[in-house]
Amino acid sequence: MGTAAGIHVMSQDNRPSSPLDAGVIGVGSMGRNHARVLSETLDVNLVGVTDADGGRAEAVAAEYGTRAMSRSLLLSVADVVVVAVPTEYHADIVRESMEADVHVLVEKPFVDDLEVGRELARLADDRGLTLQVGHIEQFNPVMDVVRDIVPGLDVVAIDIDRLGPPLDRETSDNVVMDLMVHDIDILFSLVDADVTGVSAVAHDEQHVAAQFAFDNHAIASVTASRLTQQKVRNLSITAHTRRINVDFIAQNVEIHRRSVPEYITTDGDLQYRHESVVERPTIQNGEPLKRELVSFVDAVTTGTDPQVTAADALETLEMAERIESLALAPKDSIEVQAE
Repeated sequence: MGTAAGIHVMSQDNRPSSPLDAGVIGVGSMGRNHARVLSETLDVNLVGVTDADGGRAEAVAAEYGTRAMSRSLLLSVADVVVVAVPTEYHADIVRESMEADVHVLVEKPFVDDLEVGRELARLADDRGLTLQVGHIEQFNPVMDVVRDIVPGLDVVAIDIDRLGPPLDRETSDNVVMDLMVHDIDILFSLVDADVTGVSAVAHDEQHVAAQFAFDNHAIASVTASRLTQQKVRNLSITAHTRRINVDFIAQNVEIHRRSVPEYITTDGDLQYRHESVVERPTIQNGEPLKRELVSFVDAVTTGTDPQVTAADALETLEMAERIESLALAPKDSIEVQAE
């Protein structure tokens, strides 16, 4: 890998020095946004984009002040790439990128074959490369607050809804792989316990609901839909001492704390009062995609683990496949106990 001039400065631990030369492979709806953010990000030079549709690559390159080029040329000049192609092509392109010693952020779902995903994770480790998977909701600013609060709670239940109208973009992934994977990833990052049971039902491939039980007695419900006429991205956490409501779209958090009932005397009359206490923490609002890419660049330059590792993504993917088999297979869903 190197700069467009063919020379690249490496740090002492064999990590590329800032600014990084970055590229985007696949500039459809998501890849185009990656190109936009990378073109605006300090410590990154957007050196090129590539796409199976050459005209689209040329248009995106012109819009964001970079070059359209072949994938092989891009991998010869980039330090890092974002892979934002259809899932079926992820594995081959991620492998090709890492074999060129290029660090990779690949969009979710990671791969369509768990064993291939494990092979890619091993390849990244063997070559000392950063491999991050694009579970973008982890970078929503509200998650900073949630991650600070949850470790001290005795969680009873978690409910997550990711709902919206039919897509205005093309995808070959069903609603589990396209939408629910975000929330499985969030759920697993918040509950430090093993899954003991899973059940799932579906209206069809566009609307699926899953339920989880954990060995710490917490339960969870996750619903994903492309059929609702309201866009909803909500998380609720019920604990013994409070309830936390999160709106990923509005980027706000409400914490409803246990209130103490009391009797008060007003004009000689004894009255019962039970006030609700609601806290609204300050959120440092920001674009999740930019936060994700900045985090990826930081992981590459420092050699630290990315926030969403290949191992994290594989755990999520394995559960998503179980839910697919329960909800979308041609038979009634039944509860399956974890092994």
